[in-house]
Amino acid sequence: MLLLATQGSKRVRLLQAARAQLRLPPAQVLEWRDWLRQPALLEDSLRQTGPLKIEPPGDDPAAHLLLLQAGCRLLDRPLLSAPAHGELLAMDAWFAGFSNAMVSLAAQLADLPQISVFNAPAEICLMTDKLACQRHLAAHGVPIPALLGPVEGYEHLQSLLHEHQLDRVYLKPRYGSSASGVVAYRRNKAGRQQATTSATLHRTEGATRLMNSKRMARYESEHDIAALVDALAAQELYAEAWLNKPRCGDSHYDLRVVTVAGWPAHRVARIGDQMMTNLHLDNRRGDAAGLLNAADMTALEAASAQAARAFPHSHVTGYDLVVRHGQAHVLEANAFGDLLPGLLWQDADTYAAQLAHV
Repeated sequence: MLLLATQGSKRVRLLQAARAQLRLPPAQVLEWRDWLRQPALLEDSLRQTGPLKIEPPGDDPAAHLLLLQAGCRLLDRPLLSAPAHGELLAMDAWFAGFSNAMVSLAAQLADLPQISVFNAPAEICLMTDKLACQRHLAAHGVPIPALLGPVEGYEHLQSLLHEHQLDRVYLKPRYGSSASGVVAYRRNKAGRQQATTSATLHRTEGATRLMNSKRMARYESEHDIAALVDALAAQELYAEAWLNKPRCGDSHYDLRVVTVAGWPAHRVARIGDQMMTNLHLDNRRGDAAGLLNAADMTALEAASAQAARAFPHSHVTGYDLVVRHGQAHVLEANAFGDLLPGLLWQDADTYAAQLAHV
């Protein structure tokens, strides 16, 4: 087995541990940075091994910079230097580089038809474009929050809210991940407004920079909110209708479901007091079975299986859902959604479960 990944990352360590538990030899690892610089390394590696699993390149700053600069060239922009730790910088250019890399990878694999791939490059790319992914899911009948579409800036956001007669929306970077830059926006009839986000504004010498933080920031002045939305829109942003999340005591929650070979497997509630419930933001896990009644669990499994059918060439995928009153809505699909250490389904973690199906 070959991993296109970052050696030493948590994902690689967990998968190698699962292989050892199943008495399989360690997977070979091809570093993203090495493949981007020398694409022929992939074909050489695949001639000596079996299936290919593509892990995200974000664990390696060098790989991130290579993709970012490749995207700048494709978009005919000046080359950017490496972003500071946590900086949200030119996410659209990064995606241009990543998308081009996935096209190149698919072309290489087309010449190696005997090699199976956990998740196909084209579907990884589609799931990484969050707006295109939601439109794709909707086209396949998967229930999602209502989409308002791209947001070009603060003034455009206000016109979209007026057009759709909404006062609460989630704003999401089109190419973001792990809640980076997501904004929970609301306003009232008195003109007060509030934006809660992981993206903090840093103004220096007339320039606005966005830094991702685990601590949520709350902005209430029009000046700050306009600067925030405009800075995110410059990297491509979209809006979707706000869905209320179910309550758990004084907190609320959504759910992550991992599908393996098209079927719902691992599932966990993500419980928090903040607008964003991602587990890496110090929110806590909850037992989905203990929170959902039978109708909700049926809806959860049906929606996640339906979503998995929209990606027939992806072996393992994560879905975030809101489930209330027997109805489920898919908030997001994640081609790399299996990083849930210690979460078991039928006595296997996410890595052992997917290996058992290969």
